[in-house]
Amino acid sequence: MTDIIATVDVILLTLKEGCLRVALLKRDREPYANVLALPGGYIHPDGDADTEAAAERVLREKTGIVSPYLEQLATFSGRGRDPRGWSLSICYYALVPPELIESVGRPDLSLHPVDTLRGLPFDHARIIAAAVDRVKNKSSYSSLPVYLCGDAFTLPQLQAVYEILLGEPINKVSFRRKIEEFDILEPIQGVLATGGAHRPAQLYRLKKQYRKCLSVSDRGL
Repeated sequence: MTDIIATVDVILLTLKEGCLRVALLKRDREPYANVLALPGGYIHPDGDADTEAAAERVLREKTGIVSPYLEQLATFSGRGRDPRGWSLSICYYALVPPELIESVGRPDLSLHPVDTLRGLPFDHARIIAAAVDRVKNKSSYSSLPVYLCGDAFTLPQLQAVYEILLGEPINKVSFRRKIEEFDILEPIQGVLATGGAHRPAQLYRLKKQYRKCLSVSDRGL
């Protein structure tokens, strides 16, 4: 009996220049050596407590990032998705601000618009499409887009993120009411965003219980 190939893949999504982008790495081995692909790797049954731990480890090892948001997307499986044999991949998606990806200084990690991807190996194009659909759907009723912002942001900046993901303008009053209902933000006391033609705006951040370490260096690893 042939062993099943069991892996995790992570769809690392960010917003840059008004466009949703995915982080890709060049594969360092066959199959598909030197081809851009999602960060992924084998599950380590002796070391990984579960698949989420495996995804966190793979993301940290391959990109140097600990994501502030990581959620299981779906399992993709079958005989034809990997030339090495019957395989399954338990996929997770992660949301990060672009500054985080740039700060880790990994020249092999590149960002690509999700709607212009071509020539991806395995079934990574299908996996990315499923992650994008999930993020856009959840953005219509949840606080998920806040994880695409940086450490500090104004409410207009957060609203702009929502509008990019949803593909339509949002009423300012109803948007702010909904954010208040989520109750996950706190104002940064005494700090305002300045510059531009508008008056200074209050900066906000996630409340402490919703924040995580964002990079390997933050954890001293």
